[in-house]
Amino acid sequence: MARYIFITGGVVSSLGKGLASAALGALLQARGYTVRLRKLDPYLNVDPGTMSPFEHGEVFVTDDGAETDLDLGHYERFTGVPARMTDSVSSGRIYSNVLEKERRGDYLGKTIQVVPHVTNEIKDFIGIGDDEVDFMLCEIGGTVGDIEGLPFFEAIRQFSHDKPRGQCIFMHLTLLPYLAASGELKTKPTQHSVKELQSIGIAPDILVCRSEHPIPEKERAKIALFCNVRKEAVVAAYDLKSIYEAPLAYHNQGLDQAVLDAFNIAPAPKPDLRVWEDVADRIKNTDGEVNVAIVGKYTQLEDAYKSIKEALTHGGMHNRVKVNVKWVDAEVFDNDDAAPYLEGYDAILVPGGFGERGTEGKIKAAQFARERGIPYLGICLGMQMAVIEAARNVAGITTAGSEEFDHEAGGKRFEPVVYHLKEWVQGNAKVTRKQDDNKGGTMRLGAYDAVLTDGSKVAEVYGATAIEERHRHRYEVDTTYREKLEKCGLNFSGMSPDGRLPEIVEWKDHPWFIGVQFHPELKSKPFDPHPLFKDFVRAAKDNSRLV
Repeated sequence: MARYIFITGGVVSSLGKGLASAALGALLQARGYTVRLRKLDPYLNVDPGTMSPFEHGEVFVTDDGAETDLDLGHYERFTGVPARMTDSVSSGRIYSNVLEKERRGDYLGKTIQVVPHVTNEIKDFIGIGDDEVDFMLCEIGGTVGDIEGLPFFEAIRQFSHDKPRGQCIFMHLTLLPYLAASGELKTKPTQHSVKELQSIGIAPDILVCRSEHPIPEKERAKIALFCNVRKEAVVAAYDLKSIYEAPLAYHNQGLDQAVLDAFNIAPAPKPDLRVWEDVADRIKNTDGEVNVAIVGKYTQLEDAYKSIKEALTHGGMHNRVKVNVKWVDAEVFDNDDAAPYLEGYDAILVPGGFGERGTEGKIKAAQFARERGIPYLGICLGMQMAVIEAARNVAGITTAGSEEFDHEAGGKRFEPVVYHLKEWVQGNAKVTRKQDDNKGGTMRLGAYDAVLTDGSKVAEVYGATAIEERHRHRYEVDTTYREKLEKCGLNFSGMSPDGRLPEIVEWKDHPWFIGVQFHPELKSKPFDPHPLFKDFVRAAKDNSRLV
């Protein structure tokens, strides 16, 4: 039966909480324990996939097709444990489940209340897979005191009392602000945050204190005294040059030992941190730099492309180079020449997105990379834009476009070389979709197999001809145009097993030009970079004349 670690936050960034959760999971793994990490989101985003990237950031997709919070990406990158649909839940989903049960008559006409019905639903979710791992880490989104979070805090309070004594602990992240005028760290925000937590019946066992400056022993003792925790359980979280230094930094501050002490686990296995020492070494000791342009439409919020940026970092670590990412707004050169905006980069990446806005700029980016021989990686919409560019400028289909753009505009303007996907095969079943279906959860989501052409560039990159990758899209390249495009040199080098859906395209006579319909960035890890990102950065490194 799993031991539970509930991770809550005071005034601290969501990245701080998610990073601490992920790093702790990695440290427990380094000691030989099995872990699973979960995110409980108090906010009403029933389906994160329907939210704007400007508001929510990236939507992380799991193998089983869940659209989740980006924190699950951190969990996977640090632990290597594939996230599942049952590892993320929002209050919207909880309330929806409760209402559905009431409609079915599960509550036999009782008055439905937050306690016990909503809290019981949350507790049922927390307990899924209880017997599968040694430690279950559950991060509660938001900040203690938020009205949305109250049912979740009440649920974890009840959950800890339902379990045998010593099976659950609470870890609380807070901020220690530094006042430059007086030259001191202020502990009052932490004290008040803990007091707020205690007022709802939860007493933290461990405090992780975010600070830009070293925490003096005097202040550490003060926090321990007024927050009713052991001094050894006050753990400092300092600024780091890279998030991948977090496991070593937290270990040096004693976080994993504090957790073991809170559970009275002694003696405990010694940690094997060689993987993270190698990761840290690759970050610090590089052989040069490469400059990669990400030509996107959500560049005002970098978290919209979080996994892509991290996957490029992983590829850089593998090649011992630092990857400098430049965010380029595709709309800037929708109607201009792309060259002034893209010259000087060692590689170009065009990520996914939805809607017509910025797509002409992405098409020009693909054309620039093709004509100049610059390494290009197109992901999802980035692959579709590369196909449209090839159709327009090489195959002579001057009105080539996507059905998505015509649907959005409400009139036919393009010859649709990219069409709305209405049916596909998932496992042994056929999935069907209509254009007017609800938006949430209606895409081709999750892990699907692909077959690669033997002797192709991607088969060489993967070292295999059968792969599995995660998808998130409603539109697909039309194979009707395959023969005409391949005659021009754009090979369809990866297809779905039934041969109906294009998964990968590549220019035959280009140094490195690959477009993929799936999202390879979602499976990349610092200690196991994705093959496409490894080779893409390698190509950028070659292009920069570093080797």
